[in-house]
Amino acid sequence: MAIAARIKESMEKSSWVRKMFEAGAEMKMRFGAENVFDFSIGNPNVPPPADFQKALESMTALNVPNKHGYMPNAGYPDVRAKVASFISDEQGVTLGAESVIMTCGAGGGLNVALKTILNPGDKVLVNTPYFVEYGFYVDNHGGVLEPVPCGENFDLDLEALASRIDEKTAAVIINSPNNPSGKIYDKATIKSLGELLERESKRIGRTIYLLSDEPYRKIVFDGVDVPGIFEYYRNSMIVTSYSKDLSLPGERIGWLAVNPQADDFADIIAGAVLCNRILGYVNAPGIMQRVVGELQGRSVDIDLYEKKRDLLSEGLKDIGYDFLLPKGTFYLFPKAPGGDDLKVVEILRDEKILGVPGRGFGMPGYFRLSFCVDDSVIINSLPAFRRAMDRF
Repeated sequence: MAIAARIKESMEKSSWVRKMFEAGAEMKMRFGAENVFDFSIGNPNVPPPADFQKALESMTALNVPNKHGYMPNAGYPDVRAKVASFISDEQGVTLGAESVIMTCGAGGGLNVALKTILNPGDKVLVNTPYFVEYGFYVDNHGGVLEPVPCGENFDLDLEALASRIDEKTAAVIINSPNNPSGKIYDKATIKSLGELLERESKRIGRTIYLLSDEPYRKIVFDGVDVPGIFEYYRNSMIVTSYSKDLSLPGERIGWLAVNPQADDFADIIAGAVLCNRILGYVNAPGIMQRVVGELQGRSVDIDLYEKKRDLLSEGLKDIGYDFLLPKGTFYLFPKAPGGDDLKVVEILRDEKILGVPGRGFGMPGYFRLSFCVDDSVIINSLPAFRRAMDRF
């Protein structure tokens, strides 16, 4: 066999998002881009804030020794200090630069965190629906991802979560605002989750880490607040990227932050810094580190995404699609008419609409639509959505 059996199996399970995105590219070549309505991938289409271009030009013009050389494995100390100061305000817990590691996006940060804490065979729990790459990330480091069914309205089912915890449980991953549902877990839920993990860690005699994946934290609507996790659980880590809130997915820049109150904090940080190197992520891109260091708290114009959400949701609601209005992210996650998400996606594709089946996120019976597209795509797609509904 030319490739490892494990990778061959992973290829067969590969992301539905990418499959539909690639199908969309082929369809655009056949039918013309204006005739294909691609809601498959969360590729931000709102431009970065104006401050980004200014910061980029300033940093590329910066005249300092060894400008493009290696830096400490955790990233530039001054950038880490700026990020730590921002996180402190956001989380209500004081962090120093030593709590932050600059990473190659949130994916890099998650892999660093998982490499640091997992032993072979350890379990990582995640609430459904969830970003499919989590399974591959956990498998990368010898762990096993165990999905836990969500509660009503995509909320965390804490009783179900508790029932899955045993001596092999190393971590719980949460993603709020959630991809694909747009769900935001409220403060009471996060507080209860922290209490549960504290209690269960004592029961099983090992620390259960809470990993919060937060690339959509700033993309929220209707004045909803995203609570921090550091205040409610000490053995916690946050990973994020600037891919969504600054529209920089191709730059692969983000960070991992460890709660300074965590047990064995010094060992976790030292291990994560090592993993940031030995996983091949040395280093997070230097110019981008300096740029985002100047843009703490900035984001794209979120109102543009809220308008797109409303444009798509109002159109689909009028046609008869059933969904919860997302409070964050740039995704809509409707129920599949008739219950078969694969059939729904197939019919939509016949109408030249690209969506992603819910089973790609561990939740059959739904499908995901990414509304970070031009308004014209949303408007022009509605007749096709109506034709598809008639076929359902």
